Amino acid sequence: MNRKLKDEDMDILFRGILKLSTVEECYDFFEDLCTISELRAMVQRFQVARMLDEGRIYSDIVQETGASTATISRVNKCLVYGSDGYRRMLDRLKEDNE
Repeated sequence: MNRKLKDEDMDILFRGILKLSTVEECYDFFEDLCTISELRAMVQRFQVARMLDEGRIYSDIVQETGASTATISRVNKCLVYGSDGYRRMLDRLKEDNE
């Protein structure tokens, strides 16, 4: 975790998110917390991460998601060199589907 982000208020937010127990509760909370544009941007980044994890190429990802190559590159950098946040979530979602 980036130490510049970590503080007590961030911890409280994340502990609160972990208390949500259904997809509907997540919709309600994130709709209150974020703008539609912010939510769409997060969804797009995670969609890019999923597609990169599947081995898809940049041009296909741009075409399908509308993400810029800069966004795709940033997500890819996080997948390869990041804190494993994307990796952890992708792997756990795959486990749920098995």
